[in-house]
Amino acid sequence: MTPCRTLRSIAAFALLALLAGTPAHALDNGLARTPPMGWNSWNAFHCNVSAKLVEATADAMVASGMKAAGYTYVNIDDCWLLKQRGPHGELVPDPAKFPQGIKAVADYVHSKGLKLGIYESAGATTCAGYPGSLGHEKQDARQFASWGVDYLKYDNCGDRDGETYEQRYTAMRDALLATGRPIVYSLCEWGRKSPWRWAPSVGNLWRTTQDITPRWHTDQPDNQYPQGILDILDQQAALSHASHPGAWNDPDMLEVGNGYLSDNENRAHFSLWALLNAPLIAGNDLRHMSDAVRSILTNREVIAVDQDWGGRQGYRVHRNGNADVWAKPMSDGSVAVILLNRGRGPLHIATTAAAIGLKHAASYTVRNLWQHRSHMSRGVIAADVPTHAVAMFRVWPGKHTVL
Repeated sequence: MTPCRTLRSIAAFALLALLAGTPAHALDNGLARTPPMGWNSWNAFHCNVSAKLVEATADAMVASGMKAAGYTYVNIDDCWLLKQRGPHGELVPDPAKFPQGIKAVADYVHSKGLKLGIYESAGATTCAGYPGSLGHEKQDARQFASWGVDYLKYDNCGDRDGETYEQRYTAMRDALLATGRPIVYSLCEWGRKSPWRWAPSVGNLWRTTQDITPRWHTDQPDNQYPQGILDILDQQAALSHASHPGAWNDPDMLEVGNGYLSDNENRAHFSLWALLNAPLIAGNDLRHMSDAVRSILTNREVIAVDQDWGGRQGYRVHRNGNADVWAKPMSDGSVAVILLNRGRGPLHIATTAAAIGLKHAASYTVRNLWQHRSHMSRGVIAADVPTHAVAMFRVWPGKHTVL
């Protein structure tokens, strides 16, 4: 979005968002009232998935403190099944990777107080060439439910002729609902058909872009992959009107801890995804992560911004060269703020309480969410921000005690 907003311009922004198209009602399955949090196998392991990996990851999620911080779902991505369906048309888990089947893995994950996710595709095949669910939606949904699956990531590879994207995704929505099992439904059609316009009534979350890669910026045009953190971020700036409890824009899984990104870039990535109400789905190897990566993924003050029950997605307030200001209204009347340095070399970045939409007050409490320190301000929120980094704050009118 454009220049720094006053309270009047924020109201104008809300009106423009409304005129851009009111989103469909949220899928009424009672799930994902805050953005889902968990882990997915693809970013770090691609097709090298197995029961051993998934169970060890569940153990690591507990031992690392991620479960305590709110992470719930342990999600198996592509390549978990055989290349052919069984004699009755059923999906068959690869016995070399999942010797006791998916239900045994689900039982193990559930025993840790966590939930299991799985992957399929709305086309004839998955993206790696395994059987897709096209024409088998009811059968596959019943199978997932019988295994104890809690989350479905539904891709869109394979033959896509015939039904529209919306029709294909709706067929699986109805099949999942018919099972009677609560299964979070994640749509992955890469933003090609503007899912923010129709997907809120179909799924709990929908991908808005092509796949992410652990790079700060890739200089790729929109909807070309791989896409870096900034490439994806910029495509979210106009989508905040579509996000609300039970229905979330999904800018793809986290690359925190997957190499290439510096610690500052990892913190910026995590901060921005939290401000965007993105599903916080870790994509690194939880069994072997550094203390720095673990501390980023378990920063509860940042997670609280993502998980705020009000469900209002953050938006860009101002862009000036390599300096961005982003803000997210919180349900308690505070505003979360990110000062982002997109470029190389340190920048002094500043905004004001009025610009981020806070009511006038004699003073404001400004809480630094990475330094875990607070100070009082007369209305200026500012920081010296290093290369490819953020300063992230939460600001309240008046004096506020952070518990």
